[in-house]
Amino acid sequence: LMFGLTSITRIKMGEEDIKNQSPEIKEPSPKIRKLQQDYENGVQPSPKIRKLQQDYENGVQPSPKIRKLQQDYENGVQPSPFLKVKKLSDKAVLPSRGSPLSAGYDLSSAVETKVPARGKALIATDLSIAIPEGTYARIAPRSGLTWKHSIDVGAGVIDADYRGPVGVILFNHSDVDFEVKLGDRVAQFIIEKIMTPDVFEVDDLDSTVRGIGGFGSTGV
Repeated sequence: LMFGLTSITRIKMGEEDIKNQSPEIKEPSPKIRKLQQDYENGVQPSPKIRKLQQDYENGVQPSPKIRKLQQDYENGVQPSPFLKVKKLSDKAVLPSRGSPLSAGYDLSSAVETKVPARGKALIATDLSIAIPEGTYARIAPRSGLTWKHSIDVGAGVIDADYRGPVGVILFNHSDVDFEVKLGDRVAQFIIEKIMTPDVFEVDDLDSTVRGIGGFGSTGV
């Protein structure tokens, strides 16, 4: 994307010489060829491309983030999708991960409430989340709450086409009430890839070593 139209023209003018002089140099990427074809056909680039072109021609250095995207693109690295999150109130807290390698994004309470002993409660997060297609979000307990306070999570699935508020169902398996304060991290969600094959009715299923063996059939 950092190549402006001027650079594309230079690529075209020197393309044959480059091929003859250095056969080891690869052909321009499909994206660069597409920009070149659009330019030759009189197709105007998008405002974003024009802005990048003007910055490039004026000697404006791109931001570190743009440079990183450019390097990733040139190295064939696919960009990761963004996780779009909408706050429904100023009490909402954006999901965050505890460390760079954490699998889960923490969900925080947007209310102050209580989970009764041996009972349950629905905790509002005041967030709406657009889960990427081809995945779903599994809401899971936080290990600290489970171990220290016997707090578990139920009904934890966020589908990719759901756009409503995200709530967390907490179960209290202890004999004392559990207080939830505003901003407390009450659960986490993990984005997992899924398959959704079409359902096809058959008369019989393929045989396996296990067969119809059910609970306990493989031992304790």
